[in-house]
Amino acid sequence: MSEKILFVDDEPQLLQAVKRQLRKRFELVVAESGQQALEIIRKKGPFAVIVSDMRMPGMDGLELLTQVKAAYPDTVRMMLTGNADQETAADAVNKGQVFRFLTKPCSTAVMAPALALALRHYKLITAEKELLNETLRGSIGVMSELLTLANATAFSLGPRIKPMVIKLAELMGLFPSWQYEVSACMSQLGCITLPSDIMHKVHAGIDLSTEEWETYKKHPSTAGRMVSQIPRLEKVTEIIINQLTEYQDYSDDVEEDVALGGQILKVAIEYDLFRQQDIKHSAALDMMRRRKGWYNPVILDHVAKFKPSERKVEIKNVRFRNIVVGMIVDEDVMAKNGTLLIPKDQKITWSIIESLTNFVRHVGIEEPIRVRAYMR
Repeated sequence: MSEKILFVDDEPQLLQAVKRQLRKRFELVVAESGQQALEIIRKKGPFAVIVSDMRMPGMDGLELLTQVKAAYPDTVRMMLTGNADQETAADAVNKGQVFRFLTKPCSTAVMAPALALALRHYKLITAEKELLNETLRGSIGVMSELLTLANATAFSLGPRIKPMVIKLAELMGLFPSWQYEVSACMSQLGCITLPSDIMHKVHAGIDLSTEEWETYKKHPSTAGRMVSQIPRLEKVTEIIINQLTEYQDYSDDVEEDVALGGQILKVAIEYDLFRQQDIKHSAALDMMRRRKGWYNPVILDHVAKFKPSERKVEIKNVRFRNIVVGMIVDEDVMAKNGTLLIPKDQKITWSIIESLTNFVRHVGIEEPIRVRAYMR
């Protein structure tokens, strides 16, 4: 965590005085212009605090702090000026979101406590971000992995779509990215309540009956209720709840970043399901474009530009409930009474899953089943 302070003023004597008076208490770097300050931040940053004079030739302090706010939002910004009129102060607070507004001449007795408070404020900002970006995200990642082990059919989808969701959020100008990453990882949480038959059909691309669809479409709300119990995940909850909403059905009451997050999830999830059915990149996009009003066309345009990832094969042992259409049997699958059910190298189809279901219920099959499965 950086605790460096950048002090910007066009008066060299003032900068030397500041360094001399405060060097024992703070790690100080100085700059004589706004442009020099930006270059120093680029090369030596990040800085915890920046203190800038208002009146400087070329780039003034307000412009500098506004640029710093846009490029380095965590840096705490302070302004020092001899011009204490209300308009300058208002502009500094509104445009540069200045933490403190100090007037010249500013004594060490005033400056030192102000810098200490600014550093404390920076630590609070970065500690909260670390909690959200690292602790929360790491915890959810572990939970996602455990869910995948429990039910690979439902929960392997989240980690697969995560890279695409993060990239699409970035392309759509959505920040912070962790919200969309967590939305992807937790999007299928409600599927834990769904019958395996429905999940098999969804992943096989088989149309659901009216009753099955009514059951399936409840899973985002179920996930939303679970995620809403976690503080600071209000928007993540709303994004997850909206993952099945068609693009044409979004209400103006839904916040734009939530609507776009839900639209990204819908595209990423359904594109992934097509790919898992061994449908090629271009064919999957063609099928999605033909569903008028279902997907945000701008998001589809971004996906169209992606280079399809190379699909690697993983050999693993799975329970029957985790079998997915497209997997290839890597050794003979036998019933418990010795009957050969599926020969080695057979590709799993929906009809095979349906026929195996009866054996699982009435005779039993030898588990786990060794399969070759596509990885993304």
